[in-house]
Amino acid sequence: MKEFKKFISRGNVLDMAVGLILATYFGAIVKSLVNDVIMPPVGILLGGVDFSSLKLIIQEAEGETAEVAIQYGVFINTIITFLIVSFAIFIVIKGINKAQDRLKKEEETPAPAPKLSKEEVLLTEIRDLLKK
Repeated sequence: MKEFKKFISRGNVLDMAVGLILATYFGAIVKSLVNDVIMPPVGILLGGVDFSSLKLIIQEAEGETAEVAIQYGVFINTIITFLIVSFAIFIVIKGINKAQDRLKKEEETPAPAPKLSKEEVLLTEIRDLLKK
């Protein structure tokens, strides 16, 4: 129990929870974008097709028995949603990697040597002459 308490009180868990919540709502926004904004014009371009209603009926509804169908239109919408979310994540990760590379290069680049004053230059020359 102590180990769990230690784990849950770390900042990483809170960051992860916030990320999960944001990802959930981001997914909902992208799903709405695909279903409500992108697919209607695509459907019109393809002859007035509503992708969400595309299905392959295996068994017609009879009485109280529900219809059995493969809803491939919904599947197409889900694939498009996945591609948009994947691309957005790719762009974010690419930006993070670029920023990390830039920071790494800045850390590896040595700082320029400080400029010596006239007195320091003169003392260095005297030291070098005494060594000879």
